[in-house]
Amino acid sequence: MSGWADERGGEGDGRIYVGNLPTDVREKDLEDLFYKYGRIREIELKNRHGLVPFAFVRFEDPRDAEDAIYGRNGYDYGLPPSGSWQDLKDHMREAGDVCYADVQKDGVGMVEYLRKEDMEYALRKLDDTKFRSHEGETSYIRVYPERSTSYGYSRSRSGSRGRDSPYQSRGSPHYFSPFRPY
Repeated sequence: MSGWADERGGEGDGRIYVGNLPTDVREKDLEDLFYKYGRIREIELKNRHGLVPFAFVRFEDPRDAEDAIYGRNGYDYGLPPSGSWQDLKDHMREAGDVCYADVQKDGVGMVEYLRKEDMEYALRKLDDTKFRSHEGETSYIRVYPERSTSYGYSRSRSGSRGRDSPYQSRGSPHYFSPFRPY
């Protein structure tokens, strides 16, 4: 996310501009991102078809708006900054046996399941669910199959496997917060 600007709408009224948001952004995503800076009075999300979404977030205290600008200016989204592969694995275990989890520096995560059925269940049931890191930071995550392979199948991390390998049908959905770099 970029395009953060100084406070708008008057001297010290606690309103900030948030720009360059992803097209699937929701009000609750913005609330999750900014609640730690202070009490939010109002969120105005402007998401018109064909335009890049933006928002105005108004805080009760103008000093909180200043803190939010300082803390989030130029921020790129993914999982919460404190989200680890262990947190992701714990969250995704709800769908089945996770054999591999990783979180990249940009906040995008990947999980591999032992069974295709578990991966399909994760795609159906864990998309748009609230993720909580071990430090208590939260975000709503999106779940989708790995795009580089045919519907959810992944190649093995350790190279090619034999035809009878149980890992051949291991699914690899990716997980990320709705805020992601473009």
